[in-house]
Amino acid sequence: MPGHHHHQSDIEIELAMLMQAIYMKYSYDFRDYTGASQKRRVLYAMGQMDCHTISELQSRVMHEVSAFSALLQYLTIPVTEMFRDPAYFAGLREQVLPVLSTYPSLKIWVAGCSTGEEVYSLAILLKEEGLLERSIIYATDINPQSLEKAKKGVFPLESMRQYTENYQASGGRRAFSDYYTAAYNAALFDRALCENVTFADHSLATDSVFAETQFISCRNVMIYFKRKLQERALGLFHESLCHRGFLGLGSKESIDFSSYGPRFEAVAKRERLFRKL
Repeated sequence: MPGHHHHQSDIEIELAMLMQAIYMKYSYDFRDYTGASQKRRVLYAMGQMDCHTISELQSRVMHEVSAFSALLQYLTIPVTEMFRDPAYFAGLREQVLPVLSTYPSLKIWVAGCSTGEEVYSLAILLKEEGLLERSIIYATDINPQSLEKAKKGVFPLESMRQYTENYQASGGRRAFSDYYTAAYNAALFDRALCENVTFADHSLATDSVFAETQFISCRNVMIYFKRKLQERALGLFHESLCHRGFLGLGSKESIDFSSYGPRFEAVAKRERLFRKL
C-alpha cells in the first residue's frame, strides 16, 4: 500500500520472524534489540554464512545448532577495549571506590562483560585501591564463546599500546605491563586478577537479579536495546543494587528518559556514574 507509513518492509518482517524463531527454539531473546544494528549484523551474517535471504538463514538456524552458534557470534559482536573511556575509570577511582572502600566486602556485577576487557580493567583498578581481595565480581554475558575468552584473559599483544594509553589516562598507578606476560603475540593477564571473578551465562532479557550488589557496570550494552528491554535491564539493576549502590553506564547511555531516572542521582553525569536513591 503506497504511502502507508506503518507498512513494514519484507526485511523487517523476516527479521522479526527470525528473532521469534530463535527465542522459541533456543531461548535467546533478541526480540527487543534495536532494528538498525540488528539488521546490519544479520545482513552481514547472511553474507558470511552464504544465505540469500533471512528466511534461508532462519531455516539453517532452525535445523543446525552450529548455524545458530555462528549467527550468535554475529549478533553479539564484541566491541570493547580495556579502560575504554578512561574518564569513566578515573571517575570510578575518584568518586565511587572511596565510598565502596567503607564496605567490609563488595559484590560487583559486570553485566554484558563480552570478552572480559572491562572485567580485567576493573580488577586492576580494585587492586590498586586495595579492594580486590574483598570483592566478588560476577561477570556475565549471553555469549558462551565470549565468556570462554574472558576466562582465559588472553588479549592480542597489538592492542596493548592502546590499552596502556587508556590505563594511563584513567590515572593508572603502575606500569601497565606489570599486569600481563607477553608471549606469542598475546598478552596473558595475571591470574590473580580474576581469582574472585565468577563468569556466568546471564541474559538481561530473560534472567533474574544478583541481589545486594554495591556496584553494577553495564556499558555499551543497552544501546542495542529497544526502550522496553532497556527498562527491564534498568529494573534488574535497580533491584540488584543495595541501598545507595552505584551504577555505571556507557558514554552514549542515559537513564534520563527512563522511569528509573528519578530513582538514581548522578554522581558524575558526564562519566555516566549514578547512585541509587
